[in-house]
Amino acid sequence: MPVIAPMPAARPARIPGQRDGADETVVAGTTVDHLTETYRVHYRSLLGLAALLLDDTASCEDVVQEAFIRVHSARKRVRDPEKTLAYLRQTVVNLSRSALRRRILGLKLLSKPMPDMASAEEGAYDQLERDSLIKAMKGLQRRQREVLVLRYFADMTEAQVAETLGISLGSVKAYGSRGIAALRVAMEASA
Repeated sequence: MPVIAPMPAARPARIPGQRDGADETVVAGTTVDHLTETYRVHYRSLLGLAALLLDDTASCEDVVQEAFIRVHSARKRVRDPEKTLAYLRQTVVNLSRSALRRRILGLKLLSKPMPDMASAEEGAYDQLERDSLIKAMKGLQRRQREVLVLRYFADMTEAQVAETLGISLGSVKAYGSRGIAALRVAMEASA
């Protein structure tokens, strides 16, 4: 039976610019094992860095994990394995800045909160008061009603009311005070 000799190990292709005997990982980038070990050893310090830049623990953990993922996917660009930690730190800083920018933008874009809305009971009570007021207003003399409507609902001054109705300023004051007194009596009677 013929003896089959094993094939000699193929020599890896020479990379241009590589010296003989040089480590391939330096030229090819950081290895996964080296990156994983760097991450494991420096995880707490990277988390502390993120904590100084952000305010909540969950965001810090997310940023550090995202930094590992990004450096892992770009590990071929990290030519010097000694700089892996520096790449991780810089990525943590950049991702923290981005997270803060997103928060600030989110706060700016949030719509203004709606004013406190009255409850259904308050709305019903207000409607009853308005109905009572309208009913009481209808019970006033015509001039008293005109003076009160122009003075308090149209927000006119006494002089403007006098000019609008063609009566004296003293008459406006008299009709106004008598109208308010009559309204008070009518509102108390309905309550």
